[in-house]
Amino acid sequence: MKGNLLRTSQAAVGVALLAIGLALPAHAAGEHGGGHGGHAMPAAAASIGKPGDPARATRTVDVDMADSMRFTPDRIEVKAGETVRLNVRNSGKIRHELVLGTDADLKAHYDMMMKDPGMRHEEANSISLDAGKSGQIVWRFDKAGTVSFGCLEPGHYAAGMKGSVTVM
Repeated sequence: MKGNLLRTSQAAVGVALLAIGLALPAHAAGEHGGGHGGHAMPAAAASIGKPGDPARATRTVDVDMADSMRFTPDRIEVKAGETVRLNVRNSGKIRHELVLGTDADLKAHYDMMMKDPGMRHEEANSISLDAGKSGQIVWRFDKAGTVSFGCLEPGHYAAGMKGSVTVM
């Protein structure tokens, strides 16, 4: 009787943990590129758009990240509802990243990165690249307004490595 009760309790705990894991967003479940330990970007995705379908990208914008702590271009214009492919290239000799978000979210996340500089980003709204590497973000900009982007590597954002997307 005691053994059956223990097995039943263990099974209940297992089911509860599975349910919690299924309810968490992917980044909170541990798919954040090894480093955030559950400290994901705040959920402002609705205000900045959503991941886009690559087959529906209406255009491509090439973005360069350089050791001068600048993005080129640092200003991009898109139409509301447009899906854009950002071809991101790190032309520098050190790691850089491009993270889309609100100004407040980027600043808060940058402060977190300063406390744990080993964090890496692997969400749909970001790309982290070693020197000489390239990658893509495909994003659907749903609402008119401004979407910010920045490099959250320690020291980079504070040095001015940021830009904006004007959604018209």
